[in-house]
Amino acid sequence: MKNGAEAGGGKPEYSIIVPTYNERLIVALIVYLIFKHLPDSKFEIIIVDDGSPDDTQDVVKQLQQLYGEDRVLLRARPRKLGLGTAYMHGLKHASGEFVVIMDADLSHHPKYLPSFIRKQKETGADIVTGTRYVSNGSVHGWNLMRKLTSRGANVLAQTLLRPGASDLTGSFRLYKRSVLEDVISSCVSKGYVFQMEMIVRATRKGYHVEEVPITFVDRVFGISKLGGSEIVGYLKGLVYLLLTT
Repeated sequence: MKNGAEAGGGKPEYSIIVPTYNERLIVALIVYLIFKHLPDSKFEIIIVDDGSPDDTQDVVKQLQQLYGEDRVLLRARPRKLGLGTAYMHGLKHASGEFVVIMDADLSHHPKYLPSFIRKQKETGADIVTGTRYVSNGSVHGWNLMRKLTSRGANVLAQTLLRPGASDLTGSFRLYKRSVLEDVISSCVSKGYVFQMEMIVRATRKGYHVEEVPITFVDRVFGISKLGGSEIVGYLKGLVYLLLTT
């Protein structure tokens, strides 16, 4: 495996930020799959762990021994502090010209990373975002109500905000580093609304956004929750963005 890591030697072109919390059972697989699908790319994986009590950090330290501490970086925080601040924390330690943000639970499969990279190179895009809501994009593992809720939330946002992107709440994206630094510094939302604010503010600033169809798979381990409080928060966030962008 060391040989595979050495293939990406030198300054990384891509910094892949993966926030984790209680992902001990899956973090090794996600790291393995990133290396598998990017054999010829120079990249680093930045694991931002929020004090997981399940020994996620111990697993990451073992991965560092396997792949090298320059390829798998552990940048831990003492407790859960929110997704947006996790990205900002990872960004402070990123060396690449491009930054990928993705979930650790395999809902974002690393097999799509080459398509993101290829799309960016072909178009010069500032942001490439994975989307469930175009031809060849889909969702697997959600019940009908969850699908209707997500689709309805996107349709409502599309109608009110006209953001120029089909999937506002997805969080599998590739950014030019300078663009991510600019956009994230202007975002104030948390939780479910954060990703929507990121893409809306990016398009308002005139950044070039391209999309890649993906199949989103509901998390393999643990429980994915979308309750009434998240829906209310989303609607509040939608009104906020309507008034401020």
